[in-house]
Amino acid sequence: MSFQPNALCFGDEFSATGLPCLVHVEGHGLTMTFLSDSDASERRSESVPFAELTVSAGGLDHDQLVATWTGPTGQRTLYLKNPDVIRAFRQAAPDHLTIPLERAAEQVRQVRQRRRIVWTIVGGALLASVLGLWFGSDLLVELAVDRIPIEWERKLGESAYRDFLARQEVMKEGPAVAAVTEMTHRLTDQIPENPYRFEITIVKSDVVNAFALPGGYIVVFTGLMKKAERPEEVAGVLAHELNHVLQRHGLERIVKQLGFVAVLSIVLGNPPGLGGVMKQLGVELMTLKFGRAQETEADLTGLQLLYRAKIDPSGMITFFQRLAEKDEGRVEWLSTHPMSAARAERLKIELDLLPRREPVPFSFEWRTIREK
Repeated sequence: MSFQPNALCFGDEFSATGLPCLVHVEGHGLTMTFLSDSDASERRSESVPFAELTVSAGGLDHDQLVATWTGPTGQRTLYLKNPDVIRAFRQAAPDHLTIPLERAAEQVRQVRQRRRIVWTIVGGALLASVLGLWFGSDLLVELAVDRIPIEWERKLGESAYRDFLARQEVMKEGPAVAAVTEMTHRLTDQIPENPYRFEITIVKSDVVNAFALPGGYIVVFTGLMKKAERPEEVAGVLAHELNHVLQRHGLERIVKQLGFVAVLSIVLGNPPGLGGVMKQLGVELMTLKFGRAQETEADLTGLQLLYRAKIDPSGMITFFQRLAEKDEGRVEWLSTHPMSAARAERLKIELDLLPRREPVPFSFEWRTIREK
């Protein structure tokens, strides 16, 4: 028959790790069977009466029954973990062991209760962590974006920017280019510690649109310039787009698209091959849709930038309002920059809070530029 130990015995003549044994509960006490040290096929048995035993709870988790007695060779300690053996021990034990057994059982119950509490706390903490990461994903994205250098960001946007312009008719000179250049200089001169080298390009197209790419690349369509009745309206759009770049909104949207694992990797200082990922995204960078909070931030910071540059900030509000009213939401610029009456009202309130300031007009004649 195979030898299957169900207990572990410690004694002076045994090794420090104890000696496995097979325990049987008898009417008089316990019988333990050991394998012979010299011959694994030989077995020897020892018995100890209940009268010589003291019992307690023990083991690493205090979930074992520990029986102790003094034998011919010194003190012996027996660790019982098998539930069947423990049950048989309790049933056969005499009265003098009842109280110690109850005390040991109570210790086991306390340990198990503490274990359940600990696992409940651990499970709750894990759940809270998961929920925290889920609801705090925006914070993780911000941390990831902060770890991406401006030069990396510029390379990410430049590839898509060049690919887009290669398929467009670009205006490189003329009154419109000069006008947008003047607007841009007026605005960027008011950006303290500007980390970007903004590059503004005018593309010939009837599309009423403008967009910003990560790294400081901005495209303005001639359709938007034709739609604007005042240069301050175009300047308002430029201020809005400049602040999408300054607030790194495009980069935030890209990082979100990369997914949670990539974001966590960046936060922990092990960014993946972002350049390759950006090349895969390609023209999708041109259609990045900003969130409501990002649009509001670009609106408000854009309004403040116009104010510092002494450009009439009301141009931003009137242009947005007119586009929303006339085309019933079909204007392409609004498809990627959703406008609402609430946003317009928010800008009005913000403008009313600013001290009155006399705007400085531009040096060009806007009507002439629109006609050309």
